[in-house]
Amino acid sequence: MNTKILLNERPDGEPTLENFKTVKEKIRSPKEGEVLLKTIYMSLDPYMRGRMNDTKSYAKPVAIGEEMEAGALSQVIESKSKNFKVGDFVEGRTGWQDNPTVDEKKLRIIDPNMAPLSTSIGVLGMPGTTAYVGMHNFAKPQRGETLVVSAASGAVGSTVGQIGKIYGCKVIGVAGTNEKCEFTKSELGFDECINYKDDDFKDQLKSACPDGVDIYWENVGGITFDTVMPLLNDYARIPVCGLISLYNATSMPGGEKDRLPLLFRQVLTKRMMIKGFIVFNHYDQREESIIALSNWIKEGKIKYKEDFVDGLENAPNAFIGLLNGKNFGKLVVRVNHDPTI
Repeated sequence: MNTKILLNERPDGEPTLENFKTVKEKIRSPKEGEVLLKTIYMSLDPYMRGRMNDTKSYAKPVAIGEEMEAGALSQVIESKSKNFKVGDFVEGRTGWQDNPTVDEKKLRIIDPNMAPLSTSIGVLGMPGTTAYVGMHNFAKPQRGETLVVSAASGAVGSTVGQIGKIYGCKVIGVAGTNEKCEFTKSELGFDECINYKDDDFKDQLKSACPDGVDIYWENVGGITFDTVMPLLNDYARIPVCGLISLYNATSMPGGEKDRLPLLFRQVLTKRMMIKGFIVFNHYDQREESIIALSNWIKEGKIKYKEDFVDGLENAPNAFIGLLNGKNFGKLVVRVNHDPTI
């Protein structure tokens, strides 16, 4: 049987377990050009919350009764494809299910000797490519500049900060616990990391950035952006990767406090660049990013942390926790045993 987790109903604010439904269906044998997979690792990412809403966005929402979307690392167990054979490891957007049958065009081959398989949906997958593309294409870091990274211990933020250090930036992280802040400094080499829940967060961030902020990597929104905004230098760049603080909001936070006029005055007078981007539009750079990141990992310039949850059935709870910052590192669901370990 193939176990699938479907979108049962659309959430109103923060998702609940009632928004998901688990079903079992008979495994479908592959047709020509298809493969049957066994999911080993499945990625959980903040963007999935947006797919649960029936609103116009950069991607089609998940339909009611359809399996939740996700990238996953799987092993081929039956093949009618000329490109993949039984035993191959592959990565693709195969959804919240444990034995999917999918079109070969959705998949890319993964070399198990290159790195641990789980990294193909983390630092050497979509999150890593996101960090690489955003820094390379839009942030354009220069030696001596100050980079502030929100959600600094997460899959994207941790890689962004380490790329910043490779390019000679002073890197300041922002995270939600003292443990996460300590990790980004002691393990990832950030110059400083500040807990945004501290009462004196604004004073701490200002003190950590005496020369202002040249690059602000936006993963969160909310208080972090409000605190960074007056510190932005002329020609500052703001790659907008995510706004997780708003994903569960049913109305705009702050009520009538409209900061847009102030923001756009600063954009004009400081000649800043704010660029929203979606990594799927830049997958022509995926191989480039994987080669660069894997080399940096081998050289010890980039480290990564993964947060494993066992069992597909635990994905909904883990996802809800992700949106509340309960994960520590790249959140990965271990659906089946990894045969390479």
